[in-house]
Amino acid sequence: MTHLQSVDQIAYVRYASVYREFRDIEELAKAIEQLRTKGKKPNDR
Repeated sequence: MTHLQSVDQIAYVRYASVYREFRDIEELAKAIEQLRTKGKKPNDR
């Protein structure tokens, strides 16, 4: 899943939503937020 995450974040979220069996929208939102913060560089806004 790590490779998919680095190649295509949308595909990763789609796959993870099934594979990780999110219980609610909050778990999905946390996963998306982790993608956002992980991909940012110090100079990004």
